[in-house]
Amino acid sequence: MHDPASVLRKAIEYSSDVADGDAYVELSRNQWRDLRKNTPLTLTEAELEELRGVDDPIDLAEVTDIYLPLTRLLNLHFTGSRQRSAAVGAFLGEPEERVPYVLGIAGSVAVGKSTTARLLHTLLARWPEHPRVDLVTTDSFLYPNKVLEERGIMHRKGFPESYDRRALVGFVADVKSGRASVDAPVYSHLEYDIVPGAAQTVRRPDILIVEGLNVLQPAPPTALAVCDYFDFSIYVDAAVEDIRNWYVDRFHKLRRTAFSDPRSYFKNIAELSDEDATEFARNVWRDINEVNLVENIAPTRARAGLILSKGPDHSVRQVRLRRT
Repeated sequence: MHDPASVLRKAIEYSSDVADGDAYVELSRNQWRDLRKNTPLTLTEAELEELRGVDDPIDLAEVTDIYLPLTRLLNLHFTGSRQRSAAVGAFLGEPEERVPYVLGIAGSVAVGKSTTARLLHTLLARWPEHPRVDLVTTDSFLYPNKVLEERGIMHRKGFPESYDRRALVGFVADVKSGRASVDAPVYSHLEYDIVPGAAQTVRRPDILIVEGLNVLQPAPPTALAVCDYFDFSIYVDAAVEDIRNWYVDRFHKLRRTAFSDPRSYFKNIAELSDEDATEFARNVWRDINEVNLVENIAPTRARAGLILSKGPDHSVRQVRLRRT
């Protein structure tokens, strides 16, 4: 008898590949690395250590081979976007305005998308054409725990319905329109909740990076999605089995670090035995995170402009770049 989740997962992987068709050019790691050209490495080992996610083994070789070519591509795309904006302004007889470039980054829990976002945030800001780069995560637009509990969806945290979609879309639309300053809420991973009264202020960046699980979700009929404001998007991909292993490993690392903080929402988990903690993590993955990945996140992969495909060791093995 087949496991329904496994069957659905394979169906999604197949349908996504079929849907991609010839829309993407596939590049091996070596082919992608060669596209770096003369892009300089501006990151030190110490800086990378600060940017690296929990239990993420990324090293400077990965930065050089994968992220330097990616920043070159994004720099070229940014320049092209500015030129198109200037052309429209000239046609309309309007003064040129610097429209923020918006980059979306999607992928599963534990796949490494946050590390990707932080790396790009740092590397892109070191290009002279776009020194002002801001990073916002969609965690900041989760409904507060009180609201999730009132709606009976606390166990669905991270699923599309757990986000204040209207506020997220409004935030990105305001940034894109060139407003002088726009505030986003602040989410605490330690407290596992929105911080009351706290705000992250974004002031006319050259580039805004929006990172989150469901940023490539299409909008309901007659509405706009946050991805409608993206100039480019990236999906960080890996086999479901590999992501599960990374999630469990990361869970144990957090148990020994952040979860042991008395202020942590998960402080009781730090007291579990290794065996009980492993079982707990696997159950959370199976019942929540894998369901969200299979039903909501993975089906949006074909909407991305670029897909970074990782192997079991977390390194990117293949890059798929949308042709149009």
